[in-house]
Amino acid sequence: MTLRYSPLLTSSSLVPLPKMRELFVSKETSAWITADDRKYIEIAKQQLKEHRKELERFIRWHPFFLVTLEPYVPHVEDREGEKIPEVVRRMIEASSRFGIGPMSAVAGTLAELAVEAMHDAGATHAMVDNGGDVALINDREVLVGIYAGNSPFSNRIALRIKPSSSLIGICTSSGTVGHSINFGYADAATVLSDSASLSDAAATALSNSVKGDTPHALHDSFRTISHVPGIKGALIIYRDVLAKWGEMPQLIRLNYKERPKTEDWI
Repeated sequence: MTLRYSPLLTSSSLVPLPKMRELFVSKETSAWITADDRKYIEIAKQQLKEHRKELERFIRWHPFFLVTLEPYVPHVEDREGEKIPEVVRRMIEASSRFGIGPMSAVAGTLAELAVEAMHDAGATHAMVDNGGDVALINDREVLVGIYAGNSPFSNRIALRIKPSSSLIGICTSSGTVGHSINFGYADAATVLSDSASLSDAAATALSNSVKGDTPHALHDSFRTISHVPGIKGALIIYRDVLAKWGEMPQLIRLNYKERPKTEDWI
C-alpha cells in the first residue's frame, strides 16, 4: 500500500498512557520508560545500566565490534574463559540476519532487555522508548507516534497498538534524521516484530535500502527484510510518500492542531 501525503487528515480519539513516565539518560542512551508502578521503572533503569556496562566492557576488549558494518563473528579465544554478554549475543544474532554490523541493534536490544525484566517482575504494561526504538508489553491500547524529519507525515501519524501480553518491538531508522550511519534516503523506516532487537536491525537494513521515492522502488526495498522470520510488517516514509508492507497496526492520521500531548503517546 502506498499513500501520498494530503493535508486533509482525519483525527482519532487518543488513548492516554499511564502517567508514570521517566526519562533515563546515560551517555548515548536516552530512553523514556513507562509503567504503572515506579518499581518497574527502577528495574528498567537498573537493567539499562547493567547491560550498557557489559556492552562497554566487551567493546573495550573487542573494539572491532563497535565499528564494523558487517556481521560480527566472535572469537572465543580472544579472552580465555570469557562469556559473551546477553546484550552482545542478541545484537550479533539480530544484525547477522541482515548482513550488517551489530551496533545496528544496540538501542532496540537494550530496550528489549529492560522490558523483559519489567515483565518478569510482574509488569503487565511496560514500555521503553530508546531513541525511537520501542519495546513494549501492553495491557491496554496505545499509540506509537512516528517522527520522520521534514516529511509532512512527521508527527502526523501513529500506530494503534492493541493489547498484547507478549513483547512487541517497533523500531525506526532514518537516512535523514539522527547521527547514526545510514546509506539510504528514508525519512523513516519502521519495522514491527516480536523482538525489539530484531526490529532495530531490520529498520536499519530497510532504511539503507531506500534509494528512490517511486512506489515500485519503495516496495522493492521491503525485500531487504521480508525473508527474515519474525518480521511482521514495516513502513517507509520518503518525503510525501508512505509505503506499507506486511501486517502493520492501524495507522492513525492526525491534524497538526489535534496532535496528542507528549504525555499521551510514545
